[in-house]
Amino acid sequence: MRLVLLGPPGAGKGTQAKELSARLGIPAISTGDIFRANVGQGTPLGLQAKTYMDAGEYVPDAVTNAMVKDRIAQPDCTGGFLLDGYPRTLAQVAELDAMLAERGERLDAVLELTADTDEVVQRLLGRAAVEGRADDTEDVIRRRLEVYAEQTAPLARVYADRGLLRRVDGMGAVAEVTSRLVGALHSA
Repeated sequence: MRLVLLGPPGAGKGTQAKELSARLGIPAISTGDIFRANVGQGTPLGLQAKTYMDAGEYVPDAVTNAMVKDRIAQPDCTGGFLLDGYPRTLAQVAELDAMLAERGERLDAVLELTADTDEVVQRLLGRAAVEGRADDTEDVIRRRLEVYAEQTAPLARVYADRGLLRRVDGMGAVAEVTSRLVGALHSA
């Protein structure tokens, strides 16, 4: 299966990506992990990304797209993959479509984890306290959630129009949410 996992910060995407990866036997691919791997290996794309990351800026689409294209071309992705954190923009949706078309493939489903904003804010404030992230204030977290909603709503609409989007309640115990996601895939 070739899947995309969408959801706001704090909805549990990383946790659910690992759970689904194990259940489905496909790699969970996070753009953050791809960036760290390329930087750690000193690849040309990694060195490019590092200059932006060190400056606290977003890695440009061209670099991100190239890294994702390289990653999904790896042998472990032959049977499918789960993308977590990509695509984030309409331009990246178009780029992913082109990457898959080039390989004669397409997405099987897009899963969107939904979450109650106030509960997500509390989750992220708790995580910020544990991890010592003093800059993750409630105002900053709420702004990140607003930006996510603004940027992701168009993606969700595109995938819904294609009949690929499955919205799943991301609140509750990890096993409950995983069960809902698997159920949504079976209905896809």
